[in-house]
Amino acid sequence: MQQNLHPKIIKELEKIVGSDYLFLDEETRNHYGHDETEDYVFPPNVVLKPANSKEVSEIIKVANTHKIPVTPIGARTGLSGGALSIHQGIGLAMDRFNKILEIDERNLQVSVEPAVITQVLREAVAEKGLFYPPDPSSQGSCWIGGNVAENAGGARAVKYGVTKDYVLNLEIVLPTGEIIWTGANTLKNSTGYNFTQLLVGSEGTLGVITKIVLKLIPAVSHNILLLVPFYKASQACEAVSAIFRAGIIPSALEFMERDAIDWSLKFIDGLNIQIKDEVQAHLLIEVDGNYPDILFQEAEKITSVLEQYEIDEILFADTDDQKNALWKMRRNVAEAVKANSIYKEEDTVVPRYELPKLLEGIKIIGKKYGFQSVCYGHAGDGNLHVNIIKGTMSNENWNTEVTKGIREIFELTVSLKGTLSGEHGIGYVQKNYMNIAFTKTHLELMERIKSVFDPNNILNPGKIFPDVE
Repeated sequence: MQQNLHPKIIKELEKIVGSDYLFLDEETRNHYGHDETEDYVFPPNVVLKPANSKEVSEIIKVANTHKIPVTPIGARTGLSGGALSIHQGIGLAMDRFNKILEIDERNLQVSVEPAVITQVLREAVAEKGLFYPPDPSSQGSCWIGGNVAENAGGARAVKYGVTKDYVLNLEIVLPTGEIIWTGANTLKNSTGYNFTQLLVGSEGTLGVITKIVLKLIPAVSHNILLLVPFYKASQACEAVSAIFRAGIIPSALEFMERDAIDWSLKFIDGLNIQIKDEVQAHLLIEVDGNYPDILFQEAEKITSVLEQYEIDEILFADTDDQKNALWKMRRNVAEAVKANSIYKEEDTVVPRYELPKLLEGIKIIGKKYGFQSVCYGHAGDGNLHVNIIKGTMSNENWNTEVTKGIREIFELTVSLKGTLSGEHGIGYVQKNYMNIAFTKTHLELMERIKSVFDPNNILNPGKIFPDVE
């Protein structure tokens, strides 16, 4: 499907966006040809930066007429290659869609364009006493549009849910160029098929998102944060389910292996957290609400659960500075791992009670194929990020043995009634593992849906679906 674009088509596209927003130079194409997925670079033939839905529609109509691949490109913070222009064509950079359109305090909703940074949105609604909970680790740089495309989660998904739980309505441009709204700005909607939720998590394969209406909730005023050191990583995983069975729903419950914390502490200047040599893992646990007395009772109940395990002294973060330092340590784990070694990151998720089996199995598979793994993630959701480290592995083993190991990790995950991705999506790098999670019938149904929306397969082709053998 790769192709060079005819000069007449380039001229046609230039008329739509203007010469200042059409880029053919190698530097710009390379810049928009990569995300945070390993070291992949797939430059599009041309980068376009439309200003509004109408321009997106006109671009898509040209692409559909000439059967040119179009890849929607957001902040490029993704970890599954969803924004890579693997078939070249048009890189549709959404940078100019960067406005918060309205914060509706009466209905607790916000209308926003897709290029608004997630943290900027969260802070803007917080000033109104409102709360948008999804908080992926990259919230300071990722965009709301990408969060919707991948159904992003974050640390507080365990209590508040993921992106899909807050999306009420979407304006999208279909692969044939029509502009539609997918639903209604209502909290309930039982009117026909749910196009809105179909688009959430569809990774830019069904439509280009141009406006988003999100639900908000009232902000809470207090939280308590605990850092709990475990002498056995397996017991840290066991404790996760035990906390919920005790009747507590934390606002965050994060797992970090020892290497994850050590590398993060080395990566971030100014963090001073002392960890005994015998400690293998930590849980970072937060409870939140509006009534401090109730939160202290919940923290005491969590402590009583944790005392059943082999733990070191629990650290209670007393100040906002301490809390921010602990969250900074957790949110920078991925960057710290990346700074230490070439790596591959998998995004496994299982029912939370199965976490100990998943962690144990990952380590056994690593020994079998000769790779080290560093695990961390949103344990309260059963969502474990598995960073496979190249270290001193030969290039041959890295390219062959690791792939076999990843397949076994996914097979283990599915056998535990889990699935391939909790929040990073499938994109380019995981698509050939989809037959582990889905039957031929499942995949055929998905492909039929894709063909109804996108009969010429122009929108983000080569993603999600396995390569034809």
